[in-house]
Amino acid sequence: MARSLTRMAHELLEANRGPDDLVLLGIPTRGVELARRLAGRIGDIEGHPVAQGSLDITMYRDDLRHQRLRAVGNTSIPARGIDGATLVLVDDVLYSGRTVAAALDALKDIGRPRAIRLAVLVDRGHRELPIRADHVGKNLPTSQAERVRVALQETDGEDAVLLWRAEPDSPTRGASIPTTERPDVRTDRDAGKSEEGQ
Repeated sequence: MARSLTRMAHELLEANRGPDDLVLLGIPTRGVELARRLAGRIGDIEGHPVAQGSLDITMYRDDLRHQRLRAVGNTSIPARGIDGATLVLVDDVLYSGRTVAAALDALKDIGRPRAIRLAVLVDRGHRELPIRADHVGKNLPTSQAERVRVALQETDGEDAVLLWRAEPDSPTRGASIPTTERPDVRTDRDAGKSEEGQ
């Protein structure tokens, strides 16, 4: 994971031709910590900090009518704002694209960046909307039956990508069976938590 984030930091700098006007906004929960890490790596490379914050998308999701009640999270915009910035949305897993679409809607109420880019740690495919990541830590082909979850030291006590296959007829979300081992992914029989990032 560390190598992927370092590579993504270099890619962001190259695409932007330096750190000027870069603003990183993480999508809660784990996108916020990933944005902090990316900002830290860019700061280490360039020798000065990069603006970063968080963007809560709860009220912009298109599945609010079908989901249980969600607590509204925190949106934290850097003091420079986002107008005229090259804004990088950061998330852990890119799946259907609906989370990113909600983030784009949320940004309209905050300001007008010069450009918006998307950085994700894992792209698992199965897009439902025409959304593509500009910077990807790992492309991870999956089936619809598989679940992917990113664990981070700051929130979960470890850095890992968890992959498991949901039991098709199970009445509970927690039941799962491990997929075939892959060298770049750790499977976890007890990783029956809801999938982050859509």
